[in-house]
Amino acid sequence: MPTTSGASRDDSYAALRLPDFRRLISARVFLTLATRVQGLVVSWQIFKLTNDPLALGFIGLAEAIPSIGVSLYAGHVADSVRRKNIIVSAVSVLVFCAAALWFFASPLGIGMLAKGSLYTLPMYSVIFLSGIARGFLGPALFSFMPQLLPNRGLLGNAVTWNSTTYQAASVLGPAIGGYLIAHLGVANSYTVATVLLVLALLQFTQIASRPLPPLEGERLNLKDSVLSGLQFIFNNQLVLAALSLDLFAVLFGGAVALLPVFAVDILKVGAAGLGHLESAPAVGSVLMAVFLTYFPLRRHAGRKLLWAVAGFGVATILFALSSNFWLSLFLLFMTGVFDSVSVIVRSTLIHTFTPEYMKGRVSAVNNIFIGSSNEIGAFESGAMARWLGTIRSVVFGGTMTILVVAITAWRADKLRKLDLTPEPADK
Repeated sequence: MPTTSGASRDDSYAALRLPDFRRLISARVFLTLATRVQGLVVSWQIFKLTNDPLALGFIGLAEAIPSIGVSLYAGHVADSVRRKNIIVSAVSVLVFCAAALWFFASPLGIGMLAKGSLYTLPMYSVIFLSGIARGFLGPALFSFMPQLLPNRGLLGNAVTWNSTTYQAASVLGPAIGGYLIAHLGVANSYTVATVLLVLALLQFTQIASRPLPPLEGERLNLKDSVLSGLQFIFNNQLVLAALSLDLFAVLFGGAVALLPVFAVDILKVGAAGLGHLESAPAVGSVLMAVFLTYFPLRRHAGRKLLWAVAGFGVATILFALSSNFWLSLFLLFMTGVFDSVSVIVRSTLIHTFTPEYMKGRVSAVNNIFIGSSNEIGAFESGAMARWLGTIRSVVFGGTMTILVVAITAWRADKLRKLDLTPEPADK
């Protein structure tokens, strides 16, 4: 790894001292708050209009399909066009989508469109468009952030702050959205989301543009560019192992999709308890991310990543077996703690070992891995619960997560031996 000074290694606020990085973090906070508020309001509005739980599933599907569908091309674009231009364009589309949702919720929009399932079709169209925008935004943001740092010694600190602020905004967003719906109504809630997106856009425009990193070799066409990104990941044991761990942990180990069943039928805590259960993993993630800001994972980072994902599996199994609400709440909290370790180490690893000129394409594959695993994991949880029962399906998922960790630790020796301790400056 590149060397860095001792001052930058020991300064927990090193990345935040950079004006453009602060603007990026501020923009991401506004962006995350807006999307979380908007997501909650959309779910509420569509369910109230249709009274059909399946309609809620179509929301995620309407956004995931276009986002995953454009990801590989978006990664190629992020490595071919100035990344700030992509970010500003994508966020501008998101502002338009939020304004469109406000229009459909306004008296004029309701008067023009029929209620019921027909009324939701324009909303799904807007969600589909926002999915395309987010598909382009993800790789551009991922690859633009390291360009704001004067040296790679700040990368770990920047990734941790990026994750911490994102998780904090993810916790606050739904809470703010619920308050807005209750006190201001749906249309005004969309107005707040639109204003937050405009603030994010303004912050992004204030960041100085950076040229694309220099290429190693000649520029590739679309097909070869996409294939080179895929080949890099599948030929890099460290990156592939880290992505696979996260993929299978979410695919098999996530109990979030079945939380309503636990809240109603097993823990018997109702809607209020369900809200606490759903927020517990995010709270754990935020607190662990803050801790890692001051005490970053460096020595034996690979081993700690493996133990964290195994801990995620164990906490998931114990949650499935628990019949005590407070114990269940604590175990979900711990899944968030362990997941935060996985997210930060994976992000740091990908940033560190991926060449700058290829980060857009690698980030796109990363988005497909993680994005698809969330959607497929929810389907897997529901299908296994139908077949095995709720408790046994979650126990099975946690057990499979531990098995994946064992296989990865056995096969991926480079990940097991990974150490992120910076080299001394005098080397």
